[in-house]
Amino acid sequence: MDQSRRSFLRGRVRADVLSRKHAAPKMPWADPLAFFKDCTRCGRCVDACPEQILKLGDGGFPEVDFLRGECTFCTHCRAACPEGVLRRPLDQPWDFTASVSGNCLSVQGISCQSCCDSCGQSAIRFRPQLGGRTIPEVDELKCNGCGACQAPCPVSAITVGLPDHRAGEVLAETSNVGGTHNGWG
Repeated sequence: MDQSRRSFLRGRVRADVLSRKHAAPKMPWADPLAFFKDCTRCGRCVDACPEQILKLGDGGFPEVDFLRGECTFCTHCRAACPEGVLRRPLDQPWDFTASVSGNCLSVQGISCQSCCDSCGQSAIRFRPQLGGRTIPEVDELKCNGCGACQAPCPVSAITVGLPDHRAGEVLAETSNVGGTHNGWG
């Protein structure tokens, strides 16, 4: 059996999983070091989500699916959790922001601004380039990681996850616990 699969089945995820550029969002207000350890996979948070963007993912753990819509940070999932797994401070549900990959239509020279049009935070803007092209830029200070920009993108060029500098910090936190942890998967 693959060692990474065995670790996952035992509830442990190697720290190098976090070294990916963008860790996939699991749940708002989840402590990345305790989420997999404490979540009982009861599904109450999924049932409580009025936006219906939560689903049971790998191993039955709840996770956000931005292809279903955006997170409004309503706190219904947090209130429904009997284990208190969603316990980060209320003012900061997570440190995620949107990022745009190179397969973006605008980057390819095709006019599209669907991500900008759907962003209620005005965190995505398009910078004009020579030749009439525009290049999308995400303002990490404005972006709350709600995912409103992800589903409208016709080429799946938007991902929501940890910005590069935070991914390194979280990786450093997890390496202090012996290379395995019960965090993001």
